[in-house]
Amino acid sequence: MDRAPLLDRYRELVLHELPRRARAEQEVVTADHRFGRIVLDHAVGGRWYDSLDRRRGPAFTQLDNGQLRVAVAVAERIAVEGDPLLRELDEQSLRWRGKRAGRRRP
Repeated sequence: MDRAPLLDRYRELVLHELPRRARAEQEVVTADHRFGRIVLDHAVGGRWYDSLDRRRGPAFTQLDNGQLRVAVAVAERIAVEGDPLLRELDEQSLRWRGKRAGRRRP
C-alpha cells in the first residue's frame, strides 16, 4: 500500500473517528492526543519519543512504512474492539512511561 493512504487513514482514525466514537460511548480515552500516544507507542514498541524526534514535526509522519502499517492496524483494532482493548493498550503505554493506570481523565 502506498504511504499517503496510510497517513490519511492514521489521521482519520486518531484525530477524528476514534475520539468521536469514544466520546459517544464514554470510553476511558477520548482525546485525540491520547489516542496518538497509545497508537504510536504500540507502533514502535515503547515510548514513541524514544524512537521519534519530537522536534521534527508530527511523530506519525516519522514512522517507517512498517511502523505506519502497525499504527494503522492498532487504530483499526481499537475501532473494532473498543474500550476493553483501549484500556489494555493504554495501560501498557502508561507502564512504558513508568505511570500507573487508574484514574484517567478523558
